[in-house]
Amino acid sequence: MWVRTLEKLEPVPVIDTARRLRDRIGARFPDRGIHLVAQELVALTEQVADTSAGTRRRSRLVQAGSRVLIALVVLVALVAFGFAVEAAGTEAPDNGLDWLPLIESAVNDIVFVAVAVVVLHSVPQRVQRSDLLAKLHRLRSLAHIIDMHQLTKEPEILRDAFAGESEHNDVDLTPEQIEYYLEYCTELLSIVGKAAALCAEESQDDIVLNTVSTIESLTLGMARKVWQKILVLNEVSPTP
Repeated sequence: MWVRTLEKLEPVPVIDTARRLRDRIGARFPDRGIHLVAQELVALTEQVADTSAGTRRRSRLVQAGSRVLIALVVLVALVAFGFAVEAAGTEAPDNGLDWLPLIESAVNDIVFVAVAVVVLHSVPQRVQRSDLLAKLHRLRSLAHIIDMHQLTKEPEILRDAFAGESEHNDVDLTPEQIEYYLEYCTELLSIVGKAAALCAEESQDDIVLNTVSTIESLTLGMARKVWQKILVLNEVSPTP
């Protein structure tokens, strides 16, 4: 049971949609490779949802640890600076130039502390980025696999004048079956885009968001090509 919300894309309806699409493809093309692709997409979408929840938990732990380390670094730096000031007070330099080494040392310490704080502060984001980019890479690969499945479903094979080699084409499919096959490919590509969008819900990292945007543009472009085939198919398929 999931609660409808318009504030963010929820993983449960995306997974349910992917499962229904898998079942529809399995009912019509149980022995075709597209059914295996649909099964893999469901599994990957579920992993994206699980990874998102796990990433949030891991990020909270890493964030808590990084904050503790930041506090320790700052505390150690302050203690060291206090000792340095105290030592300088007991042995005060005779002139202003003698303060330069102390000032230089203090500036270097401040720079090192600042670098350490920045690095420790970015650790949770980098951990989350690594997890999400791994899933996005798999989604992009799956989109190309779906595109490979539709490449051989050419409407041209239905023309009477077609002279291609039949063994290299799915001529065993009827025009209706080819149309269903192509439509399923567009739906699979849409689910890939939605699964990628789930990753964007978990991160504000520019690299993750740019990768998600790239995958969405990729799947949209692939789907457009498939719909062009469907239009051509309606033109060349024989009228009943």
